[in-house]
Amino acid sequence: MNVRQSLQYCSVVALLACGAASLAAQAADTATGPLRIDRAGAIEEALAHNPTLAVAREQIAQARARVTQGYALPEPSISATFLGANGAFRPHTGNETDLGVGITIPFPNKIILRGQAAKGDLGNFDAQYVLQRQLVAAQTAQAYDSLLVALRHRDDLLVAKQLAQDFVQKTQARFNAGTAAKLDIVKGQVDVAQAENDLIANERGIANARAGLNRLLGRVLGASIEPADTLGVPVIPTDFARLEQLAMSARPELRGLERQRESARAQEHLAQQYFLPDVTLGLSRDNIYGTDPTYTTSIGIDLPIFFWQHQNGEVAEAKHRQAELSATFRDLSAQVGQDLRNAYSTATVAARQVQFLANELVPSAAEQYRIASSTYALGGSSALEVIDAQRTLLDAKSQYTTALGALNDAVADLERATGAPLDSTPAGKSHD
Repeated sequence: MNVRQSLQYCSVVALLACGAASLAAQAADTATGPLRIDRAGAIEEALAHNPTLAVAREQIAQARARVTQGYALPEPSISATFLGANGAFRPHTGNETDLGVGITIPFPNKIILRGQAAKGDLGNFDAQYVLQRQLVAAQTAQAYDSLLVALRHRDDLLVAKQLAQDFVQKTQARFNAGTAAKLDIVKGQVDVAQAENDLIANERGIANARAGLNRLLGRVLGASIEPADTLGVPVIPTDFARLEQLAMSARPELRGLERQRESARAQEHLAQQYFLPDVTLGLSRDNIYGTDPTYTTSIGIDLPIFFWQHQNGEVAEAKHRQAELSATFRDLSAQVGQDLRNAYSTATVAARQVQFLANELVPSAAEQYRIASSTYALGGSSALEVIDAQRTLLDAKSQYTTALGALNDAVADLERATGAPLDSTPAGKSHD
């Protein structure tokens, strides 16, 4: 067997192995059945297994380690010197041995300020983690609703197909009685075929919605999953002022930026203390063979005589950093307010559309179809009127399903823009 044949043989074996693994996975999935989960369970599952949250948790662990580094004390140093040796690697031939130990003791307040600065960064990462959790929860809710919308569209299309089949049966009966043309039967059959084609296209939407939800849950994309909830009409709070106050106190972006400002204040105080010197202490023992050992004690401090370099350097940088964060906080507060207003407006408009479709359009379209279908059965209306009424009803139901999905997505986005559950009580206003 030559090399080419060996490679072909290995490729065939690999394909067979992959096929067997796929069949085994499908068999296991069939045996266990699809995962049936409600919206709250899906969000809980996503928060527990979503990979992006694992990344955020590792970043928090890194920031926590930096806090330990900020409060860490300097390590002492130990030195040994051998003088007068006959070779680089023959210290025993030397005539003098010097041993020394030293340590640099920073001003105590500097250690505290370094730790406070690191704690500010840790608080920012904590807030970013909360923000990431809220984004994952909102995305999961929207993916769950997308699956519900796709499944409801399938139900609407099945009803449309059944109505088209009933029309064909009625038209066939009228044709046999001589009161309908053959063309009417063909039109009805075309509607049945169109409904079947729409159902085939809907399968792609359902598959994509399932894959998107599985990805957020940290599951295999092709795994079976069925929603346990249905599309409802969520309630939107009417007290926008409470939501605005809640957003200003609960949005993680604002809390994280506030922790950055705390860190910047600590950094400025640390920079201002350049005139507080670090103290370096040293102790050495000098042993010249044939004489008594002698000891040397040393102490050293930094002397910041070029004070303008510090004032125009790290101190000025720290002050401008604080000013930058203050301006960023004001801008971010305005962005949060605008984001909340946009989300609230979208949710309220979506709610009005759902109410109008449920109370006006869908009932009117259903009544129109009922009248046209009943009249056609009695030989009064034409096939075109029935087909037009049927399509109008299907379009109204499709609009209502889409509007329901948009409303649920808008409410999920409103909760994300608020930064807390919509029925929460504000803890207090954020301040600049």
